[in-house]
Formats: sequence, structure tokens, C-alpha cells
Amino acid sequence: MTAASAIPDIAKARRRAASALLLAALCLPALAQAGIGVAGARHLLSRTGFGANPAQIAVYAPLSREAAVDRLLANTRASAATPPPAWVDEAFERPGQPNLSEDEKKALQKLRAEHAVELSGWWLNEMRYTSSPLSEKMTLFWHNHFVSALDKVRSPQLMYRQNLLLRQYALGNFGDMLHAVARDPAMMRYLDTANNRKGQPNENFAREVMELFTLGEGHYSEQDIREAARAFTGWGLDRDERFVKRPRLHDDGDKLIFGQRGDFDGDAVLDLLLQQPAVADFITAKLWKAFISPQPDPAAVKRLAAGFRNSRYEIKPLLRAMLLSPQFWNSQGQLVKSPLELTLGTLVTFDLSPPDWRALAGLNRQLGQDVFAPPNVKGWPGGEAWINSATLLSRKQFLDRIARDAAPARNAFALPDGGMNEMQGREARINRLAAAGLRSLKLQPDEWSAIYQIRSAQDAAKFLLALPPANPLPDSLSGAQAIAPLLLDPVYQVH
Repeated sequence: MTAASAIPDIAKARRRAASALLLAALCLPALAQAGIGVAGARHLLSRTGFGANPAQIAVYAPLSREAAVDRLLANTRASAATPPPAWVDEAFERPGQPNLSEDEKKALQKLRAEHAVELSGWWLNEMRYTSSPLSEKMTLFWHNHFVSALDKVRSPQLMYRQNLLLRQYALGNFGDMLHAVARDPAMMRYLDTANNRKGQPNENFAREVMELFTLGEGHYSEQDIREAARAFTGWGLDRDERFVKRPRLHDDGDKLIFGQRGDFDGDAVLDLLLQQPAVADFITAKLWKAFISPQPDPAAVKRLAAGFRNSRYEIKPLLRAMLLSPQFWNSQGQLVKSPLELTLGTLVTFDLSPPDWRALAGLNRQLGQDVFAPPNVKGWPGGEAWINSATLLSRKQFLDRIARDAAPARNAFALPDGGMNEMQGREARINRLAAAGLRSLKLQPDEWSAIYQIRSAQDAAKFLLALPPANPLPDSLSGAQAIAPLLLDPVYQVH
């Protein structure tokens, strides 16, 4: 039995276990009094993962805030459980390889596009079935922080390796991760570090490592960037796309960076960056925006950043302190769900799985969050930017299709085949998969509400919404009848 064919059986087993758990433990009023309750558990699991079904919520509901957060952090993992695509360790053609015929170039472009679609599906499958959604949420956070994108890297294999690296360090030490990412081949391609050499320093990585990765704007000078670029000269990739230092290409002259003078190399520059007080503030504020609210509390950020700095940039203690802050527990409904939070969260909540994960990748691309392909070096802006006239319609169509078993997926996912470049071809394949693969996603409201004992509209709202529905429901509705209007309620778009 393959991993893919085993998924339906796993899902059935989980539903049976969930039903047994609820029969034994779902005394919801008592649980709410004893611990964080249903609302608190739903809030915690939604923010630190991708949705939660009622059984998962019931596990956390009787716990105190501290016990619930510690349980989450204790179960994190540094590696993916989903088997990767078969080609990830295969040798691959280097971008721009000379002496290829036009037919060979087209074949290579087609193969890369197919691998890119498969890689996206692999990660979404991991997000859906992982035993530690927080690990995937943090991997996604760092993917949008240390941005690389497939359109420039042009190697699905290197993007896969970078994904493994980000997961390895996702809840570890930020300083260690910074050093590792700086040497990551995908990053070196994306920000041109591999082409940085003495006499011709490339400033791309030096600029972004300060502005986007560590300090933020206003905490460095143009001279710091120029001198840091000289320090990174000589870093490159060998024929197997592995990091290598080339001493003859390194500028070994003195550099003046952050007021300090010396023969700094790339690692020394990273250490100088980590000595700057602004680093802890910058990372803490960014995590705050991802997990709590769009507007960080300056005093709270200062306090949390001081602890982050004193721990020498250990991520897990920072996240623990943030999740235990009163601001976190009072922030229900303040964040717009990202496309992945909306789509995967809905699947998790209702125990659904698409027949082809690449189809879900296509939908998320249409909604604006194509994994392994952030829009630019700044990544996805998030927040209210997730919703515009086009994406709001697609978000509603997705929810309507699930909630009401609506008309088949519209042909809006399709693109013509003729005259496409590599990325356009990839987009067309993803979009066709989305159109075909999402037709069979069907929610069974009666079965779901029966398994989880969701008897009333009020019970359903408690599990599905962060705030009371914008459109109040009649008391006469059953739990099953309330699911469709709750999914289509504007409040379902936030968490």
C-alpha cells in the first residue's frame, strides 16, 4: 500500500477515534470552566496550525493556557513525515546549460514544471496530515521570511532542500538558521550570492540580509551594504550545487561594517548582524503580526524581544512567551486567514482530503499563495492583502462548493496551452488540476455533525468561527443545517 492510498483508511480511523474521544470527553461546559475551553482551544489551534476538528479541540479544551501551549511545543518536529517525490535526490540539469537544442530546452522546462506542481502538492499534504501543524506553520513563516522562489532558482530539488532546512531550524536557533540559510544553494541562486566575487561584489544578498532578514529598514547604511557585499565574495556553488568557498575570489581587504573594521568574511558579517539590538525587535514584531495581530504592542514586543535576545535567539521560548501573552488570548478574529489557512483549515476541520493535492496547490495559487513561489523578495504581504475582488470571489466559490455541494468547479482555472513560457506552463498545469481535482470535494454535514455531536447552530458556530457570526442564525437550525451559512459568513474569513 502506498502512502497516498493509505490516506482514506487513516482518515476513517481518525474519525472513529475522534468519535470515541468525544463520547468520553466532550462535556463542553465543564471543560470550558476547567481550562481554556472550546473557544480558547479553537483559537490556539487555528493560529498555530491549519484549523482543527472538534476532537482536536476537545483535547486542548480542558488544559490551562500554559499546559496547552507546552503540549503544542513539545510535539514539534524537525523533519517531514510525508515521503518526498521520487526525483528529489536525482541529478538535475543546471539552469542556462549551454548546447541544449530547442526541443531539449522545452523538455527540461516541462519536467521542471511537473516537478514544481508535485513539490507543492507534497508540502500541502504534509501540512494537512502532520502530527505537528505548528512545525509546518513555522516552516511556512520562515519560507515567507527567507524568501526564495522557483521562478529564479529554477530547481525544484534545491527548493525541496531549502524546505527541509527551514523545517529543521523552524523552532530552533535563529542565529544558526541565519548562517545555514546564507549558505543554502537555493538562497544563493535567488539572491546571486553564488556570483559574488572580488572586484565585482554583488550587493543583493548583503542588502536583503539586513533589510528583510535581520534588521529592517533604517538600521544600516549603504556603506554597510557595500562592505558586507565584499565580505561575501568567494561564496559559491560547485557542480553538484553544494556550498563552497573559493579563496581566490574572496576580497580579503579590511571592511568597515557597523563601525567595526576588519577582514570580515560572510560568517563574520552574520555574527555582526546578530550583535545588533534591532534583530530581536524585528523578528519579534514579525512573529507578532503572524500569530497575534497586524499592529504589534510596542511595550510587549520590547519585553519579548529582550527575552529573545537574552536567550541568544532561541525561537521556541520566544514563541512560548508570545502564545502565553494576554494579547494573544484576546486577539480572536484579528487576522485574515491566508489562502492556506482557509483551504487547509477547512479540510482539517471537516476531515476532508482532495483526491489530488496538486489540485489544492492550484487553488491556493489562484488565491494568491503559491508555495515555493512567493511574489517577490518581500514575500506575501498577508493581512488584508489576501482579499481583493478576484480572490474574495474564489474564496467564496471554494467554500460554497464544499458547503452546498455546488456546481462543479468553474472553467476559470483553465489556461490555454499554446505559446507559454516555463512558468506559464506550470501555472496552466496547476490550474487544470485544480479544476479537475476539486470537483469531488464533498462535505457530509449530517455525518460530520453526528460524529462530533454538533447538535445546534450555536454548537457549530462555537467550533467554526472566531467571533459571533455577522449574519445571526435562527435558533431552529440544527448543527448540520448551520454549517453552510457559517462557512459563507464573513467571520469565517478571519481567525
